[in-house]
Amino acid sequence: MRDAARLSVAPMMDWTDRHCRYLHRQMSRHALLYTEMVTAPAVIHGDRDRLLGFDAAEHPVALQLGGSDPAELAQATRIAVDFGYDEINLNVGCPSDRVQSGCFGAVLMERPALVADCVAAMIEASPVPVTVKCRIGVDDQDPEVVLPDFLSRVSAAGVDRFTIHARKAWLQGLSPKENREVPPLDYDLVLRMKGLFPHLHLSVNGGITTLAQVQGFLEAGMDGVMVGRAAYHDPAAVLLGADHAIWGEGLARSAENVVEAMLPYIAAHLAGGGRLHQVTRHMLGLFNGRPGARTWRRMLSEGAARPDAGPDLVRAALAAVTGAAAAA
Repeated sequence: MRDAARLSVAPMMDWTDRHCRYLHRQMSRHALLYTEMVTAPAVIHGDRDRLLGFDAAEHPVALQLGGSDPAELAQATRIAVDFGYDEINLNVGCPSDRVQSGCFGAVLMERPALVADCVAAMIEASPVPVTVKCRIGVDDQDPEVVLPDFLSRVSAAGVDRFTIHARKAWLQGLSPKENREVPPLDYDLVLRMKGLFPHLHLSVNGGITTLAQVQGFLEAGMDGVMVGRAAYHDPAAVLLGADHAIWGEGLARSAENVVEAMLPYIAAHLAGGGRLHQVTRHMLGLFNGRPGARTWRRMLSEGAARPDAGPDLVRAALAAVTGAAAAA
């Protein structure tokens, strides 16, 4: 898992569902994939198959939990482990109002002792690694003081792998979207943490858009890099060449190869009662920047929601892309 975490795709609400993860796995055999955040009470009381189910092809895959009650998080961890997840991650970075009202997410940066209690309970319940995704601080906290103290306290409870979003979260005054863009990035601070805590596996997150940037951070001494929105909106820029560039294995697949690999999965999903758009909405960015990309997006966006839409629509959209490439 430490090796897989050299490159990971961030947990993103409404985006990194099981279909998205299956798509990403067609582009990289090695990158660590994360679920959307699921709250511990939802895992305990909700529809577990819907919330936690995944395809075996997704491994290595990690579940991100939200919560602040050690007993609930331990119970949710035990349930998740039974589903076969390779890692359980605690969310200490999400700045949404909904998360704040539940006293979890980024607001927990203000309560490192509680985070330590939570991860200790999770570790006791889990045979697989328990990790933390955090911010460099919140509101008026001084990240130079807060972040090393947080890492020290939480690692003392048994966590040895952290992903650090290199921005503060402003819990008052900024929306969740603004919190992903407005607070300045402080990559240097995260790099310094690696110097202070050489025994910890530290990944950097925030504002990283290309595979070249990923390689740059690894060469600078970071143990891992987590990519978020770029891996969703323009996956070819990050994932298609990752196995060769980072792990030295295999040749980069093409986006066309990925579409062909998705067709049996799509057929199985439809045979099980699913709808085409549930899968293809994650595929819209596959050809970004290439001839035919706009046609690809239009055909899937307009056609995939139709009740009779199936693999033939995807094949037709792919043919439009290859035709545009040939004509270019």
